[in-house]
Amino acid sequence: MTVLSRAWMRWTCLAALSLALGACSSSPDKPKPAALPSVNGQVAVQKAWTANIGQVSTPLFASVHAGRLAVASTPGQVALIDGATGQDVWRLQLDTPIQAGVGGDGQRFAVITRTNEVVAIEAGQVIWRYRLPAMSYTAPLVAGGRVFVLTADRSVTALDGTTGQKLWTQQRSGDPLVLQQAGLLIPLGDTLLAGWGGRLASLNPNTGQVRWETLVGASRGTNEVERLVDLVSGVSRQGNVVCVRAFQASVSCVDATRGNALWTRPAQGHEGLDGDEAMVFGVESDSKVLAWQRQGGQPAWTQEALRFRGLSAPTLWARALVLGDDGGLLHFLSRQDGQVMQRVSTDGSPITGKPVVVGQNLVVVTRTGGIFAFRPE
Repeated sequence: MTVLSRAWMRWTCLAALSLALGACSSSPDKPKPAALPSVNGQVAVQKAWTANIGQVSTPLFASVHAGRLAVASTPGQVALIDGATGQDVWRLQLDTPIQAGVGGDGQRFAVITRTNEVVAIEAGQVIWRYRLPAMSYTAPLVAGGRVFVLTADRSVTALDGTTGQKLWTQQRSGDPLVLQQAGLLIPLGDTLLAGWGGRLASLNPNTGQVRWETLVGASRGTNEVERLVDLVSGVSRQGNVVCVRAFQASVSCVDATRGNALWTRPAQGHEGLDGDEAMVFGVESDSKVLAWQRQGGQPAWTQEALRFRGLSAPTLWARALVLGDDGGLLHFLSRQDGQVMQRVSTDGSPITGKPVVVGQNLVVVTRTGGIFAFRPE
């Protein structure tokens, strides 16, 4: 299988038909980043608290629920943490490594293990397990008394939140390769939005019936790897309009009530988006940061000073756009023009997932399991 030529791509491929890992790897000749830019000091932050969850080497993301933070480690630890103090609400050690998570609704939480099991947790105790027919790299969605799962064979499955009983499964055939990173699975009103290859689909959460599908990322290239296109986790939503990224292909904003694509712009990125009422923000695979006008998708600004630093997906926090990097640094950019306002360090290991906002605090998790909360000064 063709080896990817872009050294900064942090992904591998899965042969969905055989559920075997493909030989997609990045080049060791990673481009050298430029010197860190100076900061203007317009944002001042200080460390609020720290904690630890253990090594994170699989697609695990912190999630926020009513002022609490749900986190997990690859070796199998799951914790619910008070976002204000950093103290554990509960902590649980599972008997198997975790592949994807953490999804939750504030009461019930779910992760997916490397043995393809959905594990549901309540009050720090396992309440049920459900064996999946395929691997998943996407955190389960817990909503409406149900647990929804997106698997690598492009199936969406709904499970009863209390018992784990399967309610329905909906599948869409597609390319034999999928990304080994979190896909798109989110709620929107009475609709479930899922990424199926380069398509955004709206499903009835009660039955799995497809309400609409719209193409937002088209395949390209001459081989299976180059033609790979999937929607990635992390969307920017304003009302009924959601803006999504198709891996290494495009950024699109879609009217989720009707499934109409409002605009699409070429974009060579693999991380999710964030945005406000005026702009949508994203990171290219070379760590160039871009902003688009939400209305019409015209470019607003570009920041190239952080290129090749392995930036995470962005998060809006107060006046800043915050991104983590492979060196454990957090960069605070002006959402208005992309100027670098502040920079703080964690433990020197890569930031995993994306920064999350818990109350007034900004929280990040590192590859070695450090959990760092920052607050405005």
